[in-house]
Amino acid sequence: MNIRTFRIGGIHPEENKLTHEAVTQQAPLPKQAIFPLSQHIGAPAVPIVQKGDKVKVGTKIADAGGFVSAPIFSSVSGTVARIDTAIDATGYRKPCIIIDVEGDEWEESIDRSDKLELVKDHPEVTPEEIVSRIKDAGVVGMGGACFPTFIKLTPPPTAKAECVIINAVECEPYITADYRLMMEHADEILVGLELLMKGAKVTKGYIGIETNKPRAIELLTQKCAKAFNASEYNVEVVPLAQRYPQGGEKQLVDAVIRRQVPAPPAIPVNVGAIVQNVGTAFAVYQAVMKHKPLFERYTTVTGKRLQNPGNYLVRMGTPMQMLIDLCGGMPEGDNKLLAGGPMMGKALTSTEVPICKGTNSVTILSDDDARRKEPQPCIRCAKCVGACPMGLEPYLLAKLSAFKNWEKAEQEDIVSCIECGSCQFTCPAHRPLLDNIRQGKQTVMGIIRARSAKK
Repeated sequence: MNIRTFRIGGIHPEENKLTHEAVTQQAPLPKQAIFPLSQHIGAPAVPIVQKGDKVKVGTKIADAGGFVSAPIFSSVSGTVARIDTAIDATGYRKPCIIIDVEGDEWEESIDRSDKLELVKDHPEVTPEEIVSRIKDAGVVGMGGACFPTFIKLTPPPTAKAECVIINAVECEPYITADYRLMMEHADEILVGLELLMKGAKVTKGYIGIETNKPRAIELLTQKCAKAFNASEYNVEVVPLAQRYPQGGEKQLVDAVIRRQVPAPPAIPVNVGAIVQNVGTAFAVYQAVMKHKPLFERYTTVTGKRLQNPGNYLVRMGTPMQMLIDLCGGMPEGDNKLLAGGPMMGKALTSTEVPICKGTNSVTILSDDDARRKEPQPCIRCAKCVGACPMGLEPYLLAKLSAFKNWEKAEQEDIVSCIECGSCQFTCPAHRPLLDNIRQGKQTVMGIIRARSAKK
């Protein structure tokens, strides 16, 4: 078996896939669902419902607010209680739509049958129709970045797509939602991949899976051989060494097709690749073949001290507290609640934060795992430099950010940081490297945007 990986930096955190074999369960409906209008990169969605309106499961409740944006659909049936603000994963109060749940009535246009729809049986689904249905269904990247999927399938004229790479890496040490999705819906994922390839007008596809998921590698290899036998599409399952942050799209492109994506504003399609998460492929299948908008997702609820950690199919808008209660409630003592995994997840201030399009995990860390050690002076060991998957100098970027030297930080390519946390994880002096770099990166990006606006 030829096992590949990316060439620059990387680490290997201790693995805690506690929910690896936990079969996905359907989470119950909330009494009230909260839909933040910013569930994607780009402009927030714009409400198209008002207080008192009746909605069904799959009813559009907010339109895209710009080109880089996505519509939002109700995951519940009931009455719009109000358009208000609520705390989201950023910790700030943001505009949202709140719906009181009444029953579970679905839009009739959604195909709820289990029948597997194949691309070859639907000649009416042209590349343009695929992109249109994906856009109209509000599908975004499900790995956490939440970039509108239709935009990736329509690259600029200066770039030409050659392949689609499915990101099934799931390199965060606790999360297993994508793994369970692969084990439970492999056929639908492969149809989703075929739709993505047809939409992007390419015939080559890859599925990158780390070797800690041997059953998924075996299953998808067998199903690919069957699904794409005598097909115009050529799909390869690529086993990857366990290495974080291999799920980053630039690292995945390097690992799978041995091409390195240049610094921003370059994106993977500039080297011929379109990268989509495995959850996105499943959502694409449902959107195109089942006319089902994106309003639910696979989510892992995990933590070492959690009584019954598990994987759930969750309707968007469900408060995290409901999922925590399903797993036995919040453990006693001090805990840290994360939306996402311990490496790139966001620490939350409230358990009432709703599940959104990008919430792949609710992770609860005990005080022992979450508490930071006292930072010490930098000893110039350069471990952070060796770990950085973008080939940057984290110690320098952190120092420039701390001293507000924005011009030099921009020169040192701070905007290329993918905020993976490898530097901070590996630092023997426990320096808050990522904290400083993240703050500096946001400031420098703001300066660049302001400069561009003046031109």
